[in-house]
Amino acid sequence: MTAITTRRLARLRTLALTGIATTGAATVALTLMPASAQAAEAPQTNAAHKVAALSTGSHTDPKGTTGTAGNLDGWIKQSLAIMKAKGIPGSYEGLKRNIMRESGGNPNAQNNWDVNAQQGTPSKGLLQVIDPTFNAYHVDGTAHSATDPVANITAAANYAAHRYGSIDNVNSAY
Repeated sequence: MTAITTRRLARLRTLALTGIATTGAATVALTLMPASAQAAEAPQTNAAHKVAALSTGSHTDPKGTTGTAGNLDGWIKQSLAIMKAKGIPGSYEGLKRNIMRESGGNPNAQNNWDVNAQQGTPSKGLLQVIDPTFNAYHVDGTAHSATDPVANITAAANYAAHRYGSIDNVNSAY
């Protein structure tokens, strides 16, 4: 096992343990992920900051009312309402499945090690979108921030609709 692989596994284990404490049993899936899987890496901060980032109401919905960070169900529902209004296909189940695989439900997740990150454009947010993709598929009526949960979900679903027909058709990293 190379030093990079060992460090990557250690980071995944750390993320999994932090995630279990903050987002519940759903994050256990990260510990079962094979070493070759490309999982999101949380920004390098201390554990107390990670917990605070997940539990504070720092993100807003497109109508300007404060959302509750950690309210994945609410973010998905807000995004689905926007998607419906804009004609973007997708279901709650397809969004949640992809979010849990890509970020474990952490809106602040950022991949700092894959090829995109090495080229200066790390994947960010719930559905791990790079800035150029976010900018190209951003949906009016959402925040113009790749880490805003509703904007991230909606832009990623818009991208998936154009590339795969729907986020529901995505079953691996996209």
